[in-house]
Amino acid sequence: MKDLQTSDAKAHSENIRSGLQELIVHLKKDISKVDDPKAKALFETSAEVLTGLKTAFLHYEEGNEEAWK
Repeated sequence: MKDLQTSDAKAHSENIRSGLQELIVHLKKDISKVDDPKAKALFETSAEVLTGLKTAFLHYEEGNEEAWK
């Protein structure tokens, strides 16, 4: 993630969402690199949770959820 020098909340949200996407991709790649079934499950679950969080940031940016109006 970048260290943004702006007060624009949406720019920070986009930056965080981008970082979450990078982490999601990394977790999914690592699933095939480890042998431990518990680690595989942890990485997969983490990717799923982060995907939900990334979606929440996107909804904030789009302003289309009732909570963000």
